[in-house]
Amino acid sequence: MKHIIILGDGMADWPIAEFGDRTILQNARKPYMDMMARKGRTGMLRTVPDGFTPGSEVANMEVMGYDVTKVFEGRGVLEAANIGVELLPGQMGMRCNIICVKDGNIKNHSAGHISTEEADELVQYLQKELGGNGVTFHTGIQYRHLLVIDGGNKQLLCTPPHDVPGQPFMPLLIKAMTPEAQPTADLLNELILKSQEILPKHPVNQKRVAEGKDPANSIWPWSPGYRPKMQTMSEMFPQIRRSSVISAVDLIKGIGHYAGMNVIDVEGATGLADTNYENKAKAAIKALETDDFVYVHVEAPDEAGHEGNFTLKNKTVEDLDSRLIGPIYEAVKDWDEPVAFAVLPDHPTPCAHRTHTSDPIPFLVYYPGIEADNVQQYDEESCKSGAYGQIEFTQFIKLFLES
Repeated sequence: MKHIIILGDGMADWPIAEFGDRTILQNARKPYMDMMARKGRTGMLRTVPDGFTPGSEVANMEVMGYDVTKVFEGRGVLEAANIGVELLPGQMGMRCNIICVKDGNIKNHSAGHISTEEADELVQYLQKELGGNGVTFHTGIQYRHLLVIDGGNKQLLCTPPHDVPGQPFMPLLIKAMTPEAQPTADLLNELILKSQEILPKHPVNQKRVAEGKDPANSIWPWSPGYRPKMQTMSEMFPQIRRSSVISAVDLIKGIGHYAGMNVIDVEGATGLADTNYENKAKAAIKALETDDFVYVHVEAPDEAGHEGNFTLKNKTVEDLDSRLIGPIYEAVKDWDEPVAFAVLPDHPTPCAHRTHTSDPIPFLVYYPGIEADNVQQYDEESCKSGAYGQIEFTQFIKLFLES
């Protein structure tokens, strides 16, 4: 049996008054998810271990079977792998957002969803003005970039910018957790403040302001780490001989790189609500023709949740169902070798909260011949009654691959 996981990043939510105190998953029209929940089995999954912030890096690694308490080295190093940056011994990598700061507050974590083309100009400018002497900036995708510090100490307390929209940035500057890490913290905070001096002057930002867009007027480094030591999926799970990952974001592609998966780039995949669901579906179907395991990640619900836009988030869930899950299901349902589906988020991103939480998330598993439970639809409340009950962390993929 082949296996596919379809993950809608952050699509779990809290009840929303405008939807009659229903969650996004309760409100959205999603016939394929509900059909698979009705014909399959469901449950709740805890994806964030104690002591970890509920980030996509931690949650997706747990969903894929990695014990983050043993192998996690931060988000930046995973994203580095996808853009061709292999960290050397003694180098520390960090995610480096380009953000918008207004009146001393973090307005948003994405500089108004700046384009990769605009951001690349700014990152090259940052490297020219602030790089060197063991400091290197690398361009990623949209607002997500990479900062490498030679000899950096990762014992730092960093705040993800998507966790603190509207809050003053000064109290959130990087803090050293040990005396040995203080020089690294001082260097990073100096880079943040210097970036705020030079970025507003760049023509890209002057043009954005003239067009009424948010300027990308600060860097924000976070999630430090060194090169991770991860087994491949095939080494962990002998039933996986060939595997692929499909995503628009560097993080998931980077996990796929270290997991030994084929990383598939899809034309039109943006990480936002305008992503090309149809091309992702075609890529997944093609991968399933040759692979044992395919992981399809869709970022759009998470970004809508960070914006607090429940109407947009509702649409992303409906599009995920009708434009991605539906076409994949219809294409493979009669294959001689059956395909097992799992559908789930990695963590909730409640619109009212505008950032991630560590609440357990609902999941469904469906394949031809599975013994159904009594759950009739896929959502946070219904899945609490599912046959799998509540499970934790790497239990999920072990359970799923047993099908």
